[in-house]
Amino acid sequence: MKPSGINGTIRRVPQDIHFMGRALAAAEKALEQGEFPVGCVLTCENRVVATGARTGTGGGERNEVDHAEIRALRRLADAAPAADPRGLTLYTTMEPCLMCFGAILLYNIGRVVFAYEDVMGGGTRCDLRRLPPLYRSCRTVVTGAVRRRESLLLFKRFFSDPSNGYWRGSRLAEYTLAQKTDHLINH
Repeated sequence: MKPSGINGTIRRVPQDIHFMGRALAAAEKALEQGEFPVGCVLTCENRVVATGARTGTGGGERNEVDHAEIRALRRLADAAPAADPRGLTLYTTMEPCLMCFGAILLYNIGRVVFAYEDVMGGGTRCDLRRLPPLYRSCRTVVTGAVRRRESLLLFKRFFSDPSNGYWRGSRLAEYTLAQKTDHLINH
């Protein structure tokens, strides 16, 4: 998947590699706890201001609210930083779903950087020009495929583990397990 821009230009900055590493570490920790491996880091001026990891996917009943991005946004709101949200960058190991992307847009986050595309529920490919004015006016810049291979390997581990039932047999699971990793490079 190529990096994509939404209402802005595509930018790759050296910090993207570093901060995606922090999101990958959060995703690895979530995976170790039996959760879907999504980690999220919010930065302002190259400083981490909030983090989140996916919960509600391991065992028991599914929780479709506590996504890594939503948890990071809640922590950001609790911390009440004085920073302009347009100066914030959100790093996440999987493309934000429609719910998370809507929250990101409403929060007015300046940039979103993700590692692995969500072929089943990714929200960043929505055509904002066709949505109501509130969303149409958003200027969030989106960059994808940063450290994609590392994130893909986490999702392959998750979907290959028979004890993980979350989204088993879904389009995302099938797509992920079919991906070859030997030829992929990280950006």
